[in-house]
Amino acid sequence: MTTQYETGRGSSGLLTFVFALLLGAVGVVLFLRHATTGAMGRIATLIAGRQESFDTSVPVVVNKIQKLSRLETVVYSLDTVVEGQRSNPLIPDMLAGDRILLVVHGQSIAGIDLGKLKPEDVRIDHNNQHAIHVTLPASELFVTTIDNEHSRVYARSTGLLVPVDQNLESDTRAKAQLQLQQAALTDGILDAARKNARATVATLLYGLGFTQVEVT
Repeated sequence: MTTQYETGRGSSGLLTFVFALLLGAVGVVLFLRHATTGAMGRIATLIAGRQESFDTSVPVVVNKIQKLSRLETVVYSLDTVVEGQRSNPLIPDMLAGDRILLVVHGQSIAGIDLGKLKPEDVRIDHNNQHAIHVTLPASELFVTTIDNEHSRVYARSTGLLVPVDQNLESDTRAKAQLQLQQAALTDGILDAARKNARATVATLLYGLGFTQVEVT
């Protein structure tokens, strides 16, 4: 005699299969909805058969770049010791001189003012709307400042016959500011600012949909 048992495996397997199909369909829908850029976006375009389109007109590109405005890309910090002095050529400094040493901390900020970008600085390949060349405005040293909280008088000596010159410290700080600015320029802050700005603008252009980007 043969005994048969009803296990229910057939109906269970069917439900699992249907559930897997539904889960896969939901995954595809989510993928197509969110994959809009880059390689995933291109794959989604092939799957859905949708047309990839983006505005590559020069005015639109210029507007997008100009929105970055004054792009600060480099902050150059420096600590230095600066000397300021007043002296009398006829009288020794110990009698008529005034001397100060400042320990100065300051910084220079450089970048590119993208508000100066002009339409003629942007060229889009007529044969390939995904290829673009952008010539950036010149890099600039925007500002050099002295951090007064981290700067201090290291030494001060005044002659026996003269009062303390109240303007000597402020004049020395102004001198320090010029020295910091010159040091930043000598160390190549403008070249670094341009390099960083090129990378930033290139990233923006790739994000707009361009695949061949040249920024100079």
